[in-house]
Amino acid sequence: MTTELGKIGVIADAFKLQLRENLLKAKEVGADGVQIWATEGVMDPDNLGIDRRLDLKEYLDGLGLEVSALCADFGGNGFQNEQDNIWKIEKSKKILTLALELGTPIVTTHIGIVPEDTNAPEYTIMQKACNELAEFASSMGGYFAIETGPEPAARLKQFLDSLDSKGVAVNFDPANMVMVTGDDPVQGVYTLKDYIVHTHVKDGIRNREVNPHDVYGNLSHEQVAAFEDGSIGFQEVALGEGQVDFKAYFAALQDIGYTGYLTIEREVGQQPEQDIRQAVEFIQGFKAKV
Repeated sequence: MTTELGKIGVIADAFKLQLRENLLKAKEVGADGVQIWATEGVMDPDNLGIDRRLDLKEYLDGLGLEVSALCADFGGNGFQNEQDNIWKIEKSKKILTLALELGTPIVTTHIGIVPEDTNAPEYTIMQKACNELAEFASSMGGYFAIETGPEPAARLKQFLDSLDSKGVAVNFDPANMVMVTGDDPVQGVYTLKDYIVHTHVKDGIRNREVNPHDVYGNLSHEQVAAFEDGSIGFQEVALGEGQVDFKAYFAALQDIGYTGYLTIEREVGQQPEQDIRQAVEFIQGFKAKV
């Protein structure tokens, strides 16, 4: 038996305004919740004392907005460098603690490309880091959710299956799969069904075969967004204009019983508010048909 589609979220930072203005815009376009970057600036846990956290929670409650997730993506090669992992893990734990205080158990992240070779040194380093993150998350009743895209879903599942707990889970992004690996997001939903705790709603086009190593690890979000003309080999486009089969994607999410957030991510474009508003209406259209 299928379930209803989940609530609609937006990545608040996509409005490119100050934090509270971003949150207000999210409410105005019809979102139920927001995902917020928390790696730097005013949302960095080190810059957000107890009083500010309480004020932010009160402001969110006043708008009637939930936090669907916080984002703790540090770029670079994820958790493939043992020395860097010392500070990345510590910061990730702080962000999860903040997330729970704001009412969400989910922090999304990129961990780097999972190697094909399970004997590769990077594989062991990533396992060690993710096991530490998973243990912490499980102890707090939370999740670190890996975003799909850098590797095929089957390889990501194999990696997740190798961990000691499900405190490390999945933030499912169908467009990343279409644009970079050429993987089928619908099949990916079924492959990763036991791990999906958060999703992105984003669309894209793959213009040619892309080496994931040329994207993840080498380029920041800002650098990828600068190639919105598709010259990098793919391009993010408005919902419904790309190669993601949303009818099949949403049906698959319903089929596996997913009831969490459908969070709109818009990383490019000159009219973020208009694009996000149209994306909300796009999802609402699907929800109305269910």
